[in-house]
Amino acid sequence: MHLLAIGLNHTTAPVSVRERVAFGPEEIAETIGHMRERFSSTQMGGIHEAAILSTCNRTEIYCAAEDTDAARDSVLGFICERKNVSRSELEPHIYTFTQEEAAKHTFRVASGLDSMVLGETQIVGQMKKAEKMARDAHGLGTMLNHLFQSTFTVAKEVRTATAIGANSVSLAAAAVRLALRLFGSLKDERVLFVGAGEMIELCAAHFAAQQPKSITIANRTLERGQVLARTVHADAIRLADLPEKIAGYDIIVSCTASALPIIGLGMIERAINERKHRPMFIVDLAVPRDVEPEIDRLDDVYVYTVDDLGKVVNQGMASRQAAITQAETIISLRMSDFAEWLRQRETVPFIQSLRDRAHLLAEAELARALRHLHHGDSPEEVLQMLAYGLTNKLTHDPTILLRNGEGLDDEDRDLMERLLNRFYRRHDR
Repeated sequence: MHLLAIGLNHTTAPVSVRERVAFGPEEIAETIGHMRERFSSTQMGGIHEAAILSTCNRTEIYCAAEDTDAARDSVLGFICERKNVSRSELEPHIYTFTQEEAAKHTFRVASGLDSMVLGETQIVGQMKKAEKMARDAHGLGTMLNHLFQSTFTVAKEVRTATAIGANSVSLAAAAVRLALRLFGSLKDERVLFVGAGEMIELCAAHFAAQQPKSITIANRTLERGQVLARTVHADAIRLADLPEKIAGYDIIVSCTASALPIIGLGMIERAINERKHRPMFIVDLAVPRDVEPEIDRLDDVYVYTVDDLGKVVNQGMASRQAAITQAETIISLRMSDFAEWLRQRETVPFIQSLRDRAHLLAEAELARALRHLHHGDSPEEVLQMLAYGLTNKLTHDPTILLRNGEGLDDEDRDLMERLLNRFYRRHDR
């Protein structure tokens, strides 16, 4: 069994591609089960374990597979079929890692080294949710369980031993920074947050610190919106009321789990006319996007996606280079342990096969010995026969291999002789 990680992220694919292959929480369990059932045969990759990490910045699928090349082909084909994306559209944005490189990539992701916001901590929580969903969907086995537990240990060590997250600029802080560039101050601006999840909660706290004129939370479930509203002294409205009320807001920050845009071109066109072309600042943190892309073409409307915010976040990256170097060193050290574990896992099928053959030979010799005992033969003679017979059978294959070589070249023959010599000399002591 081999480890495989396949996916795309904010560095390999624009948001217009990422949103097309994002998996919602409600899809993941079914998708994992489908992949394990559909691709369990060796011809399809022999996928026996699977987990999915899907965030605004990445979609990644982790697998334990018998054949990583075939598994990659099966997974890509499945994504194209499931998300209605052509292979030619998807392939240029995909990266693939196997074995040690797959583990190293996963360690870097959890440590915040592969994030849009260097050192951000949200990704660890997202990976833990992905691990739990995979476990609940029976997608975790020995391989992926060890990968995730090792990943969480490495991420904790990186954050404890380095300053990787120090002075990092979050997406929420970047949104505030861009709003201040446009308005100068937020004290006269009305802010609307669409959604009530973790990202909106973080953004609301950052914007509230600027003391805007008003804050409103719009959510599909009013009660949940009211819970968040109380923490930032805001009002709450239903998402259904958005078309009639959106014109009253200067700053809109949206991040929902909707599969389709909820802020449409017509809605914003009417709002701009009603506002007499006073500017609107819109931040779309959702993937798939909440805001129709065409809105960005309107005059007096300033739309920023997660990719736009990422450019703001990455300013001043050089000052954090020392922390990156320290984190990479920790990951490299821990990779040695994981690589050794993988090497040990590779010998498991061979060891199992060796033991199975030895047991079959032992059972055959034991059955022969019992027959002789039933016929009244001397126990001492039977035991001696059993010992010699089993020894001859266990050494038969190595003896034939040494004698004939069976097509081995000189280098392989030399290696085989040294291994067998080392094995038998060790057991002579």
